[in-house]
Amino acid sequence: CHHTNVIEAWDREPKFVIGSSYSNTNRHQNDGEDCIGTDRNRLSTVRGRRKWGLTRFINNVELPFQSSLTLNHPNFLLSFMLPVSRAIPRIPSITNTARRFFSKTNTMAPISKTHKLNTGAEIPTVGLGTWQSKPGQVEKAVEAALRAGYTHIDTAYAYGNEKEVGQGIKASGVPREKIWLTTKLDNDWHKHVAEAIDTSLKNLDTPYVDLYLMHWPASLDKQNPKQVYNDWDFVDTWREMQKLVDTGKVKNIGVSNFGVKNLEKLLSAESTKIVPAVNQIELHPGNPSPHLVQYLRSKGIHASAYSPLGSSDSPLYKLDSLTKLAEAKGKTVQQVLLRWGVQKGWSVLPKSVTEERIKANIDLDGWSLTDEEIAQIDGVHKENSFKVCGDDWLPVKIFFGAGDSD
Repeated sequence: CHHTNVIEAWDREPKFVIGSSYSNTNRHQNDGEDCIGTDRNRLSTVRGRRKWGLTRFINNVELPFQSSLTLNHPNFLLSFMLPVSRAIPRIPSITNTARRFFSKTNTMAPISKTHKLNTGAEIPTVGLGTWQSKPGQVEKAVEAALRAGYTHIDTAYAYGNEKEVGQGIKASGVPREKIWLTTKLDNDWHKHVAEAIDTSLKNLDTPYVDLYLMHWPASLDKQNPKQVYNDWDFVDTWREMQKLVDTGKVKNIGVSNFGVKNLEKLLSAESTKIVPAVNQIELHPGNPSPHLVQYLRSKGIHASAYSPLGSSDSPLYKLDSLTKLAEAKGKTVQQVLLRWGVQKGWSVLPKSVTEERIKANIDLDGWSLTDEEIAQIDGVHKENSFKVCGDDWLPVKIFFGAGDSD
């Protein structure tokens, strides 16, 4: 049938004819049938009906449709309503050609704005990272992010910018209760958790934080930061952090830079009564950490990605495979990297102090990556593996390689 007549009837009960779209013998305008071009010489007629705007039943399977999509092919033009579910590829009567088309399409479903944690709280999917942001730039960046629609700001005592973050929040005019605020316990404060959170709250000018993380599983001697305590480690620190939940000063607690080995030690400790809600780790295509991510998922711990773009001057920006993919999508490489992380199921914390980029980094709705494109990005680390943040600056080893933090 002629492609301009495909799926035009919204208020009548149409038939879908799957067949060659340019064959005159397959035109069915007079008897009320709509055509979808798929494979030559193969016809299968199924019936559909209108429901909740537009719903089609194929082989008695109900498929809600949400948006239109047109694909060009040398032999035909394929135009159809795109299904929310991906049940179509599993329907036997659909021809192999159609199945291939459906398997490569996107649902274009909006990204989830939040992820539910094991505490029941919901952490925003995209947040503003502030690590490595220069002094004097953070306040404006935070203000710009909140005005642009961000609801998550990530900082840390070690970043030295908690005060600027607090000032940016005030300047934005966004009510505190509308913002998810994360900060972190520094390594040489492990024996002084109660004092540390009070110091951070004062810096941030807020009565509470939504998430308080142990920045590293390294308990450094406050008198000699080049050494760890002999009588204290991160398990003891976590015991003290758990006490903060009942004070109202922190809503959720979690960890950062924990691999499987250290998580196993923490979770098996007798004093551990609360499973960390979050593990904030370095996640990007150069360091995808599939084993660690899977482990976190199995324990109900949410993975949150710092350096999701590969940090400043990321080598990922120059990869031909990513630049070509971004160009084909009409997006920036940064947006592609963030969409990849979001579709992998974790929250992302891109850092920027430029208002234009801050806005672009949250513009992830209305498009998506196909399974094939996700797989392509998954494979980037095979030839471009790198880690932004190592542990060689610490007096104790944190990352243990294969099966632990990769």
